[in-house]
Amino acid sequence: MIAYDSTNWWRALALHRSDTFRKLVPLLILVGLITAGIGYWEVRYLKLGKESFVSNLPVMHSLLGFAISMLLVFRTNTAYDRWWEGRKLWGQLVNVSRNTAVKIAVYAAPDDASTRSYFAKLIPQFAHELMQHLRSEKTRLELDARPHPEIRDLDRSKHVPAQVALLMQQRAMRMYREGIISGEQLIALNTDLSQFLDICGACERIRNTPIPYSYSSFLKKFIVVYVLTLPFGFVFTLGYIAIPVVMFIFYVLASLELIAEEVEEPFGKDTNDLPMERLCTMIGKNVAEVLE
Repeated sequence: MIAYDSTNWWRALALHRSDTFRKLVPLLILVGLITAGIGYWEVRYLKLGKESFVSNLPVMHSLLGFAISMLLVFRTNTAYDRWWEGRKLWGQLVNVSRNTAVKIAVYAAPDDASTRSYFAKLIPQFAHELMQHLRSEKTRLELDARPHPEIRDLDRSKHVPAQVALLMQQRAMRMYREGIISGEQLIALNTDLSQFLDICGACERIRNTPIPYSYSSFLKKFIVVYVLTLPFGFVFTLGYIAIPVVMFIFYVLASLELIAEEVEEPFGKDTNDLPMERLCTMIGKNVAEVLE
């Protein structure tokens, strides 16, 4: 995710790697050529005048403009809601990780290094495994050059975050059976441990439930048809100035759709996706400070 100063206008106006203008340059040129071709065909070849029926098309565009603006507003708001919900879930994961580490630090005996190192490894590992799980990749991260002797190898063919949560739950129950923690402390600890998979399930809901294809496809078709019919009416009032005008209108409409496409999938590796690597690093650092 890009970190920026919202008051710096010069940097905001500059082109960056994820700027939609870079992605739309070929299409903008194509729209400009189509507009020029339509203008030449109408004015020079067909010799249509302002009294022709085609000159009344801007009336239709003004009516459809309101409809397309409402659709784009709904589209961008829905995409941003998905992004913001993902950010809240990862913020909750940070808090749950800290709370769990604090409880372990308080409940475990000062000389119980085994329990502390066990959770110091597993809590950050859950965050890393969840990140890789949401990106549908095999994790290649080694959190400890010397693996903890009590942590078995995880089965990568199964749900890895669930396996990490299971190990933490099993260790908590073992602590209770050995008398390290009381029943009330076990209940308090389980309250935090159960939230790990709750967060995982909520993230999976966002990841596995995209915007309905029919809606997204219809909006793209609407934008293309709307923009390609603009030159037929604009040529009579604007002349060849209609070329940059139509290109700019297409840039605005298509950019909103591209931004929505990128934001609605917050768990990827795009520039504007959630900074999950940074959050995982913060969780590991905070847990290590508490437990080690």
